[in-house]
Amino acid sequence: MTTQTPDRTVRALTVYTLVATALAARIVLLPEESGDYLTFLDPWYRHLASHGGFGALADPGFSDYNVPYLYLLAGLTYLPVSALAGIKWISILCDLAMAYYAFRIVARLRPAPSWAAFGAAGVVLLLPTVVANSGWWGQCDGVYAVFLVGGIHHLLRRRPWWACAFFGIALAVKFQAVFLFPFLLVLVVLGRVPWRSLLAIPAVYLALDVPAFLFGADPWRLLTVYARQTGTYHQLSVNAPSVYAFASMPDGTDTDAVRTAGVLVAGTLVALLIGLTVWTLRRGRPGTADTGPTGAGLTDRGIVLTAACSALVVPYVLPSMHERYFYVAEVLTAVAAFALPRRLWYVPLLVQLASFGSYVKCNSATLAAYMPMPAFATLMLLATMALLRTTARELRDAPAAPTATGPRLVSPTAAEPART
Repeated sequence: MTTQTPDRTVRALTVYTLVATALAARIVLLPEESGDYLTFLDPWYRHLASHGGFGALADPGFSDYNVPYLYLLAGLTYLPVSALAGIKWISILCDLAMAYYAFRIVARLRPAPSWAAFGAAGVVLLLPTVVANSGWWGQCDGVYAVFLVGGIHHLLRRRPWWACAFFGIALAVKFQAVFLFPFLLVLVVLGRVPWRSLLAIPAVYLALDVPAFLFGADPWRLLTVYARQTGTYHQLSVNAPSVYAFASMPDGTDTDAVRTAGVLVAGTLVALLIGLTVWTLRRGRPGTADTGPTGAGLTDRGIVLTAACSALVVPYVLPSMHERYFYVAEVLTAVAAFALPRRLWYVPLLVQLASFGSYVKCNSATLAAYMPMPAFATLMLLATMALLRTTARELRDAPAAPTATGPRLVSPTAAEPART
């Protein structure tokens, strides 16, 4: 019988301590009933419970969410737990899974020192917005975010089909998963993700609708749930620290014309950033030949940084965003900061100040008057600019991929030491 080494014991104690601390922070908040819980989640749960659990999904019109999350709520009706505790524990378990993927990603990017991966997992678990989202608010942003972060992990491990399947699950849970689709398009154009693997996204999405269809749900209603969601809110900013926090009218005079123009401008800006990213990576390094669309220069660290940019830029420039729509950006900027700590250590701090401030403004009528959204939007802008600058430098300076006859210059998974 072998004895554990002190190193393994320390690691085990670290994991137990992180999990216990994260759970304690959330358990304290479990009795809190947020406005969203009282207005939406609890009535949905009671409707499911009074209409036969899964049988109630024959008409999912009682909710404006897609059915995968409603499956989870329906399952809760068969368990001896309260609606409040069950709803929150779904998200808390996803927080733990998300921390695991953060650990795996950083361990791949920085295999030494080993504390970096544990630090990333701990920070993700204890981010104020992540704790508040599941433990206080009872929201389900962690449910779709865990599949996005897991999808990035599979991309780093050269598993494009698994990655796209995870993205499909995330999209089926919440429409905000599309914030990472510009990042995915970059990988497809560069050849890192085969075009055919994108078929996994609609395949998984449709497969998750099948149970509701079998219960009797209208297939057209299932397929158009997100089209109906996009017309729900007409404000330029719904407590989001986005660019529209500088222009949104508190008296409700925002117009659909402005929103439409904002979507077009945002689409143009994102398309330009995608094109610039692809051009930067395809051109090769100075003094080397263009290696073509084969993922040249796209290191694992570059993938994580590009994903963080996509998650941060898209909700910042789109109108009608909510405060919670920066959730994936909050997680990925923390992971990116562990990938490049000397350059990015302050970025997740700026993102947290902006996002958590908007959380407080949304949930506390007493403090709302002291929470200036333009100030939070400015902090988010500073974080966005810093992340874009660092990502551009990383992509520009990344080693070129080997040509067919040339030697391999660097392992595609090797992590470079952090640079100042």
